[in-house]
Amino acid sequence: MNSRERVLTALHHEQPDRIPRNFWAESPTWNRFFEYVGHRDRNRVLDDLDIDIRILEPGTPPEKKLENGLFRNFWGEQYLYRETGWGLMREDVAGALAEVKDFEEIVHFDWASPNDFDYSGLSEQCQRWNDRALLYGFADIWQRPSLVRSLQNMFVDMYERPEWSHFLSRKFTDFYKEDYSRAMEATGGRIDLFLLISDLGSQKGPLISKKMFQNFVAPYIREMCDHIHSLGAKVLYHSCGNIQPFISGLIECGIDILDPLQPVSGMEPEKLKTEFGNRLCFHGGIDMQHLLPQGTTEEVRTEVKKYCDILGNGGGYILAPAHLFQPDVPPENIIAVYNAT
Repeated sequence: MNSRERVLTALHHEQPDRIPRNFWAESPTWNRFFEYVGHRDRNRVLDDLDIDIRILEPGTPPEKKLENGLFRNFWGEQYLYRETGWGLMREDVAGALAEVKDFEEIVHFDWASPNDFDYSGLSEQCQRWNDRALLYGFADIWQRPSLVRSLQNMFVDMYERPEWSHFLSRKFTDFYKEDYSRAMEATGGRIDLFLLISDLGSQKGPLISKKMFQNFVAPYIREMCDHIHSLGAKVLYHSCGNIQPFISGLIECGIDILDPLQPVSGMEPEKLKTEFGNRLCFHGGIDMQHLLPQGTTEEVRTEVKKYCDILGNGGGYILAPAHLFQPDVPPENIIAVYNAT
């Protein structure tokens, strides 16, 4: 099998020739890894690790530098950069709408448009990675609005000003539906997976109630899933934390693949495979908090084999870390992830 065939076979709940692999990492992690391997060619790294998925990237508007060391992106998210020893990492702060008290200020904010994106390079990226499965996007219909508004305000809005929350999620949903349509058109229908993000869990459990989920989040996830499926692709849905109580609802909304399977209580691979494995595929799971930064290469290989044996039995699993590789992960452990199978 080539990489694309391998991924699509697994996503059809059939056993591929080996477990398919994905890779994503923070920029400082890339810098540390480049120093280890002695070159700065990302595609060469991915080829050497035999990664089956490639991520397509459009041109996006540059960030703006504000006062006091703050930066703002095209959505209005605001953040600082912190030094890691291998480069700068983003640290989010209250967004552009955090202090707004008047709904009209939200309505008339300088909202981003897909017209601000440049899709012209996507076709060439597809040709370069013709035999790979292709992933596009960064759609977020609840968490990113909460970063612009601030999470605390978003919680209050859902209770006291529900129309504010719905306006924000509608704004982001409409943007990303159009963005994904344009990307699929620009690639001639070649995209296999679209990413959909909204973090709904903490280490201990959900951030919101099931009622709040059904009212403020699920309708927009369902709409995005329906749209992605209408484009002929599958939905890779990302949420950190323990979201076990939401998984059945997410399946009903139409998600195809769940990421990142953060290894907290309630998200064990055996439990996930038994309860949801016939209705859902899985992506990730390799512990980013303890195992990857602190474990030995043998411990990493053992855990990877466990996840592949459990979640990959009969297809339905893509090997990846339980979040982007962080800069405190030794390069040897990154390599061990992909040398274990």
